[in-house]
Amino acid sequence: MVNPLNTAKKTPVQSLDWIVSDTLVPYAEALDFMENRAAEIAAGTANECVWLLEHPPTYTAGTSAKSEDLLTPERFPVFETGRGGQYTYHGPGQRVGYVMLNLKERGPDVRGFVRNLEEWLIQTLATFNVKGERRDDRVGVWVRRPDLGPTKEDKIAAIGVRVRKWVTFHGVSLNINPDLEHFSGIVPCGVSEHGVTSLEDLGQIVSNAEVDIVMKQKFEEIFQSAS
Repeated sequence: MVNPLNTAKKTPVQSLDWIVSDTLVPYAEALDFMENRAAEIAAGTANECVWLLEHPPTYTAGTSAKSEDLLTPERFPVFETGRGGQYTYHGPGQRVGYVMLNLKERGPDVRGFVRNLEEWLIQTLATFNVKGERRDDRVGVWVRRPDLGPTKEDKIAAIGVRVRKWVTFHGVSLNINPDLEHFSGIVPCGVSEHGVTSLEDLGQIVSNAEVDIVMKQKFEEIFQSAS
Protein backbone atom coordinates (compact mmCIF):
# COMPACT_ATOMS: atom_id res chain seq x y z
CA MET A 1 0.00 0.00 0.00
CA VAL A 2 1.15 3.52 -0.77
CA ASN A 3 1.29 5.64 2.36
CA PRO A 4 -0.08 9.08 1.38
CA LEU A 5 1.86 10.68 4.20
CA ASN A 6 5.04 9.77 2.35
CA THR A 7 3.91 10.91 -1.11
CA ALA A 8 1.67 13.92 -0.55
CA LYS A 9 1.92 17.47 0.69
CA LYS A 10 1.18 17.81 4.39
CA THR A 11 0.56 20.93 6.42
CA PRO A 12 -0.24 20.67 10.14
CA VAL A 13 -3.10 22.79 11.45
CA GLN A 14 -2.72 22.60 15.23
CA SER A 15 -3.37 18.89 15.86
CA LEU A 16 -4.78 18.23 12.39
CA ASP A 17 -2.85 16.93 9.36
CA TRP A 18 -3.94 18.30 5.98
CA ILE A 19 -3.03 15.96 3.12
CA VAL A 20 -3.43 16.56 -0.61
CA SER A 21 -2.71 13.74 -3.07
CA ASP A 22 -1.95 14.80 -6.63
CA THR A 23 -2.30 11.37 -8.26
CA LEU A 24 -5.25 8.97 -8.37
CA VAL A 25 -5.51 6.89 -5.19
CA PRO A 26 -7.05 3.39 -5.49
CA TYR A 27 -10.14 3.15 -3.32
CA ALA A 28 -8.96 0.09 -1.39
CA GLU A 29 -5.78 1.89 -0.36
CA ALA A 30 -7.72 4.91 0.85
CA LEU A 31 -10.10 2.73 2.83
CA ASP A 32 -7.21 0.90 4.49
CA PHE A 33 -5.55 4.18 5.39
CA MET A 34 -8.75 5.61 6.89
CA GLU A 35 -9.40 2.50 8.96
CA ASN A 36 -5.90 2.58 10.40
CA ARG A 37 -5.83 6.34 10.96
CA ALA A 38 -9.22 6.36 12.68
CA ALA A 39 -8.04 3.66 15.06
CA GLU A 40 -4.88 5.62 15.82
CA ILE A 41 -6.85 8.81 16.46
CA ALA A 42 -9.16 6.95 18.82
CA ALA A 43 -6.10 5.57 20.64
CA GLY A 44 -4.57 9.04 20.89
CA THR A 45 -1.50 8.11 18.86
CA ALA A 46 -2.16 10.18 15.71
CA ASN A 47 -3.41 13.63 14.78
CA GLU A 48 -6.78 14.24 13.24
CA CYS A 49 -6.61 14.29 9.45
CA VAL A 50 -8.28 15.67 6.34
CA TRP A 51 -7.24 14.07 3.06
CA LEU A 52 -8.13 15.52 -0.36
CA LEU A 53 -7.75 13.15 -3.29
CA GLU A 54 -9.21 11.67 -6.46
CA HIS A 55 -10.01 8.02 -7.16
CA PRO A 56 -9.96 6.04 -10.41
CA PRO A 57 -13.54 5.41 -11.65
CA THR A 58 -15.23 3.50 -8.82
CA TYR A 59 -18.70 2.77 -7.49
CA THR A 60 -19.09 2.55 -3.73
CA ALA A 61 -22.00 1.13 -1.74
CA GLY A 62 -23.07 2.53 1.60
CA THR A 63 -24.94 0.64 4.29
CA SER A 64 -28.34 1.57 2.78
CA ALA A 65 -27.45 0.63 -0.82
CA LYS A 66 -30.04 -1.33 -2.78
CA SER A 67 -28.77 -3.89 -5.29
CA GLU A 68 -31.19 -2.68 -7.97
CA ASP A 69 -29.57 0.76 -7.87
CA LEU A 70 -26.34 -0.67 -9.30
CA LEU A 71 -27.33 -0.55 -12.97
CA THR A 72 -24.04 -1.63 -14.61
CA PRO A 73 -22.18 -3.79 -12.07
CA GLU A 74 -19.42 -4.78 -14.49
CA ARG A 75 -18.52 -1.26 -15.57
CA PHE A 76 -16.23 -0.13 -12.74
CA PRO A 77 -14.96 -1.73 -9.52
CA VAL A 78 -17.60 -1.78 -6.77
CA PHE A 79 -16.70 -1.52 -3.08
CA GLU A 80 -18.76 -2.10 0.05
CA THR A 81 -17.71 0.77 2.29
CA GLY A 82 -19.41 0.65 5.69
CA ARG A 83 -20.27 4.36 5.43
CA GLY A 84 -23.81 5.64 5.56
CA GLY A 85 -25.77 6.24 2.38
CA GLN A 86 -26.35 4.36 -0.85
CA TYR A 87 -24.45 4.06 -4.14
CA THR A 88 -22.02 6.78 -5.14
CA TYR A 89 -19.53 7.27 -7.96
CA HIS A 90 -15.95 8.47 -7.47
CA GLY A 91 -13.60 9.31 -10.30
CA PRO A 92 -11.19 11.79 -11.86
CA GLY A 93 -12.45 15.36 -11.74
CA GLN A 94 -14.13 14.85 -8.40
CA ARG A 95 -12.48 16.10 -5.20
CA VAL A 96 -13.00 13.65 -2.39
CA GLY A 97 -12.43 14.89 1.13
CA TYR A 98 -11.93 12.24 3.80
CA VAL A 99 -12.39 13.73 7.25
CA MET A 100 -11.00 11.94 10.29
CA LEU A 101 -11.93 13.91 13.41
CA ASN A 102 -12.26 13.02 17.08
CA LEU A 103 -15.81 13.92 18.06
CA LYS A 104 -15.16 12.86 21.63
CA GLU A 105 -12.89 15.90 21.88
CA ARG A 106 -14.86 18.20 19.60
CA GLY A 107 -18.32 17.28 20.88
CA PRO A 108 -20.19 13.96 20.36
CA ASP A 109 -22.72 15.34 17.90
CA VAL A 110 -22.92 13.38 14.65
CA ARG A 111 -25.76 15.46 13.21
CA GLY A 112 -23.81 18.62 13.94
CA PHE A 113 -20.77 17.12 12.25
CA VAL A 114 -22.76 16.30 9.11
CA ARG A 115 -24.25 19.78 9.08
CA ASN A 116 -20.75 21.22 9.26
CA LEU A 117 -19.74 19.05 6.29
CA GLU A 118 -22.70 20.45 4.36
CA GLU A 119 -21.75 23.99 5.32
CA TRP A 120 -18.15 23.33 4.25
CA LEU A 121 -19.35 22.37 0.78
CA ILE A 122 -21.91 25.17 0.53
CA GLN A 123 -19.36 27.84 1.43
CA THR A 124 -16.80 26.34 -0.95
CA LEU A 125 -19.31 26.42 -3.80
CA ALA A 126 -20.32 30.00 -2.97
CA THR A 127 -16.72 31.09 -3.54
CA PHE A 128 -17.13 29.88 -7.15
CA ASN A 129 -20.50 31.63 -7.57
CA VAL A 130 -22.57 28.46 -7.20
CA LYS A 131 -25.42 28.36 -4.70
CA GLY A 132 -25.51 24.97 -3.02
CA GLU A 133 -28.48 24.05 -0.85
CA ARG A 134 -29.46 21.42 1.72
CA ARG A 135 -32.55 19.27 1.39
CA ASP A 136 -34.32 17.82 4.43
CA ASP A 137 -35.33 14.67 2.57
CA ARG A 138 -32.06 14.09 0.68
CA VAL A 139 -28.43 13.93 1.72
CA GLY A 140 -25.82 16.01 -0.07
CA VAL A 141 -25.68 19.48 -1.60
CA TRP A 142 -28.05 20.47 -4.39
CA VAL A 143 -28.19 23.17 -7.07
CA ARG A 144 -31.38 24.53 -8.59
CA ARG A 145 -31.44 24.28 -12.41
CA PRO A 146 -34.13 26.65 -13.70
CA ASP A 147 -32.42 26.46 -17.11
CA LEU A 148 -33.57 22.83 -17.30
CA GLY A 149 -37.04 23.30 -15.83
CA PRO A 150 -38.86 25.15 -13.03
CA THR A 151 -38.49 22.30 -10.50
CA LYS A 152 -35.24 20.81 -11.78
CA GLU A 153 -32.26 20.46 -9.47
CA ASP A 154 -29.03 18.50 -9.58
CA LYS A 155 -26.67 17.10 -6.99
CA ILE A 156 -23.19 18.62 -7.00
CA ALA A 157 -21.73 17.10 -3.84
CA ALA A 158 -22.26 13.92 -1.83
CA ILE A 159 -21.79 13.17 1.85
CA GLY A 160 -21.29 9.77 3.47
CA VAL A 161 -19.73 9.24 6.88
CA ARG A 162 -18.93 6.57 9.39
CA VAL A 163 -18.19 7.05 13.08
CA ARG A 164 -16.34 4.53 15.22
CA LYS A 165 -15.41 5.21 18.85
CA TRP A 166 -16.45 8.82 18.12
CA VAL A 167 -13.86 9.15 15.35
CA THR A 168 -15.20 10.05 11.92
CA PHE A 169 -14.04 8.78 8.55
CA HIS A 170 -15.19 8.82 4.93
CA GLY A 171 -16.57 12.29 4.18
CA VAL A 172 -17.53 14.31 1.10
CA SER A 173 -17.13 14.42 -2.67
CA LEU A 174 -17.41 17.56 -4.78
CA ASN A 175 -17.87 17.40 -8.54
CA ILE A 176 -15.37 19.73 -10.23
CA ASN A 177 -15.23 18.33 -13.77
CA PRO A 178 -15.86 14.56 -13.72
CA ASP A 179 -17.35 12.64 -16.63
CA LEU A 180 -20.99 12.97 -15.58
CA GLU A 181 -21.97 10.08 -17.85
CA HIS A 182 -20.20 7.75 -15.39
CA PHE A 183 -23.01 8.40 -12.90
CA SER A 184 -25.42 6.63 -15.26
CA GLY A 185 -24.23 3.24 -14.00
CA ILE A 186 -25.94 3.78 -10.64
CA VAL A 187 -28.94 5.53 -9.12
CA PRO A 188 -26.84 8.11 -7.26
CA CYS A 189 -27.68 7.99 -3.55
CA GLY A 190 -30.95 6.27 -4.44
CA VAL A 191 -32.40 9.44 -6.01
CA SER A 192 -33.70 8.87 -9.55
CA GLU A 193 -35.85 11.97 -10.04
CA HIS A 194 -32.93 14.42 -9.97
CA GLY A 195 -29.66 14.63 -11.86
CA VAL A 196 -25.99 15.25 -11.18
CA THR A 197 -23.96 18.32 -12.05
CA SER A 198 -20.49 19.77 -11.59
CA LEU A 199 -18.75 23.12 -11.40
CA GLU A 200 -17.74 22.72 -15.05
CA ASP A 201 -21.29 21.80 -16.06
CA LEU A 202 -22.45 25.03 -14.40
CA GLY A 203 -19.89 27.07 -16.33
CA GLN A 204 -17.27 27.38 -13.59
CA ILE A 205 -13.90 26.24 -14.95
CA VAL A 206 -11.59 25.83 -11.96
CA SER A 207 -8.62 23.63 -11.16
CA ASN A 208 -8.19 21.12 -8.37
CA ALA A 209 -5.59 23.42 -6.84
CA GLU A 210 -8.03 26.33 -6.73
CA VAL A 211 -10.70 24.16 -5.12
CA ASP A 212 -8.19 22.77 -2.62
CA ILE A 213 -7.22 26.24 -1.44
CA VAL A 214 -10.83 27.18 -0.81
CA MET A 215 -11.73 23.86 0.83
CA LYS A 216 -8.84 24.22 3.26
CA GLN A 217 -9.77 27.82 4.10
CA LYS A 218 -13.46 27.03 4.63
CA PHE A 219 -12.70 23.90 6.62
CA GLU A 220 -10.56 25.86 9.05
CA GLU A 221 -13.23 28.54 9.40
CA ILE A 222 -16.03 26.06 10.08
CA PHE A 223 -14.39 23.22 11.95
CA GLN A 224 -11.71 25.03 13.89
CA SER A 225 -14.29 27.45 15.24
CA ALA A 226 -16.58 24.51 16.05
CA SER A 227 -13.92 22.52 17.90
